[in-house]
Amino acid sequence: MQTAQPFRSVLVTGSNRGLGLELLRQLAQAEPPPRYLFAGCRDPESPRAQDLGNLAKRFSNIEVLKLDVDDFGSIQECADQIEKILENDGLNLLINNAGVNYGGALNEVTPEIMMNSYRTNAVGPMMVTKAFLPALLRAARLNDKFKTTVINMSSIMASMEQFDSTSAAAYAYRISKAALNMVTKCLANELKPHGILCTSLHPGWVQTEMGGEKAPLTKEESVRGILKVLLTLSEKDNGSFLDWRGQRLPW
Repeated sequence: MQTAQPFRSVLVTGSNRGLGLELLRQLAQAEPPPRYLFAGCRDPESPRAQDLGNLAKRFSNIEVLKLDVDDFGSIQECADQIEKILENDGLNLLINNAGVNYGGALNEVTPEIMMNSYRTNAVGPMMVTKAFLPALLRAARLNDKFKTTVINMSSIMASMEQFDSTSAAAYAYRISKAALNMVTKCLANELKPHGILCTSLHPGWVQTEMGGEKAPLTKEESVRGILKVLLTLSEKDNGSFLDWRGQRLPW
């Protein structure tokens, strides 16, 4: 397994299944692994979080924490918990992975679907980043060999320039992920002077509950690629839209 460095401390949201769970698994098995692996999960006691709980039992550096990106109070409570654990340390890597995919053509979409998608896929990652900003800034100030990075998990379906008219309309998903890409650009601009990188990342079409069985990529393949990309990120990638292979994507 390729090294997980240069990340000493990592937070992954939406970590109870899919890409989030696989990210934790591969990071935990890296040599050397991050010292802190924080697993944000909407309901850690739910049966849907059983695989996450089992993974945390195998690896002592995984800390499972309640984090609902739709609940701003929950976000701040999680940030306070992690601050106590980190003490004087910082947070080197934040992966805003939690998201929803409400499909649907124009005749199927509703205001509720649109607003829920926007709240989870765009507002949630922005507020998570805001809540953890003190820890991110501290990591950047303490930086020696460890990067400080924010990754927003986006999708090629958000691209306006590379719009595939043959694929699903998915109004709510496409529009909310396009909004997330603008969050990335804004964060990249504001946080750059502080030494924090921010990048949107398309994980590929992956065989997850969200991606479906027909997807060409396995979770393992996608995450291996993502971790390789994370290792090579530099200032030139700040505010970029990349895929799991490190290739630049059009906005």
